[in-house]
Amino acid sequence: MPKEKYDPPDPRRMYTIMSSEEAASGKKSYWAELEISGKVRSLSTALWSLTHLTALHISDNSLSRIPPDIAKLHNLVYLDLSSNKIRSLPAELGNMVSLRELLLNNNQLRVLPFELGKLFQLQTLGLKGNPLAQDIMNLYQEPDGTRRLLNYLLDNLAGTKRVSTEQPPPRSWVPLQEPDRTRPSALFSVMCYNVLCDKYATRQLYGYCPSWALNWEYRKKSIMQEILTCSADIISLQEVETEQYYNFFLVELKEHGYEGFFSPKSRARTMSESDRKHVDGCAIFYKTEKFSLVQKHTVEFNQLAMANSEGSEVMLNRVMTKDNIGVAVLLELRKEMMEQSAGKPLHGMEKQLLLVANAHMHWDPEYSDVKLVQTMMFLSEVKNIVDKATRSLKLSSVSGETNAIPLVLCADLNSLPDSGVVEYLSTGGVDSTHKDFKELRYIDCLTNFNCNGKNGTSSTRITHGFKLKSAYENGLMPYTNYTFDFKGIIDYIFHSQPLLNVLGVLGPLDPHWLHENNITGCPHPHIPSDHFSLFAQLELVLPYPPAVNGIHVPGRR
Repeated sequence: MPKEKYDPPDPRRMYTIMSSEEAASGKKSYWAELEISGKVRSLSTALWSLTHLTALHISDNSLSRIPPDIAKLHNLVYLDLSSNKIRSLPAELGNMVSLRELLLNNNQLRVLPFELGKLFQLQTLGLKGNPLAQDIMNLYQEPDGTRRLLNYLLDNLAGTKRVSTEQPPPRSWVPLQEPDRTRPSALFSVMCYNVLCDKYATRQLYGYCPSWALNWEYRKKSIMQEILTCSADIISLQEVETEQYYNFFLVELKEHGYEGFFSPKSRARTMSESDRKHVDGCAIFYKTEKFSLVQKHTVEFNQLAMANSEGSEVMLNRVMTKDNIGVAVLLELRKEMMEQSAGKPLHGMEKQLLLVANAHMHWDPEYSDVKLVQTMMFLSEVKNIVDKATRSLKLSSVSGETNAIPLVLCADLNSLPDSGVVEYLSTGGVDSTHKDFKELRYIDCLTNFNCNGKNGTSSTRITHGFKLKSAYENGLMPYTNYTFDFKGIIDYIFHSQPLLNVLGVLGPLDPHWLHENNITGCPHPHIPSDHFSLFAQLELVLPYPPAVNGIHVPGRR
């Protein structure tokens, strides 16, 4: 059922007429409801320009048809067409997805357009007094009959010829820069994709999507097709169910040359075997012909919150209670990949590592503080991984910085580009008084995650040591999450500088296709998740091989 409570218009409608004095004094009138009565046989086309209307009362007239243009009144919440002589309804009525109440009582309707099933916010549907087929009326008269009937219509909509089965056009490639040909480099691609796990794909959340198109067995084929079409060298997935990781994703992707690492949310450890398999988590896959695994890590945010609470009640009560996780893999580039990219043998080249991190932050918009703290904890752990690997593997950095190992960070941050989370990642830090902390006292424990640790400066700014840049900048994607209630950017691919550059990204789905097909939200029969995948091609600038007689010889490309 729709989440918002709906209050129907007051049936005791009252009308007031503005006096000439009020009109002369410049008083403005505002009316969101309109009633038309008087045995009207046809409606004026001027009515369709009144797009501000929220309620339209046209009952007790002599209308035999309703023009398709009624769908132009897209703000209508209440529509009463009762007690007319209407024989059929336009399919366009299904595009009026704001409707909460549609009264069609006492007409001459024999059939209903399947498109009515798209009215997923409808709470009241009046059908009494129509010569409709008995199977339709039987469904309608069951408990919760309106919802059952709408579900039936939506689920059978795809079987009608009026529905466009046209696949969305391919997303276009957006080139951003040419590779640096003056020095050796390695090219690789990265995908970030929230696949919408099965237990969240419900009609309560996605009432506009047919139940068969929400079914995991249907969706997983399109998800895998999208993953394999991109054929990224590194794939970061969120909302992967434990059972689906082992029985579907890993099995399928191994056949295409990938190996993977997965961790479920922290709650899995307290569950029975049968319940644990439905817990979702984060996964990273990599092509074994290009990378080999050096280390793998799981970062549990609730454990970090508990260990670093420093007596902070908000840390314990707000952050520790959320069981989101992150994963990271330290990869070594295979020599063949580097030589292939460089176009020459790279004798004496030291091993080249790459850290790939993937996380899914808490979802609730009311918990901006939790998302920001989770992001800080994750980056602090990523820094620890880099520092330990640099020491244990005795890696040297030309610049002397600790982040000699380049970083690719993929995440569903559940945070918009103007959030504290994105500010923190992209600018290197955020003030402890940032509004996203909601004036809650985190400062005592946040210093644990400062890049300089507790012994850093006395500044209230919490910083990290990475120079991160988003692969998708300047509005390259208008939204990564596309539902009826929310459309915005919450998924990201960040990469460290200066060793990594973005050469190009996969652009957005054609907005004209979404508009022309009246797609108000995803999932959709042609779009298997409520998120769009991100895909970027990156260039990793390689260090020069050891000098020959004190001179570095650039390789020909």
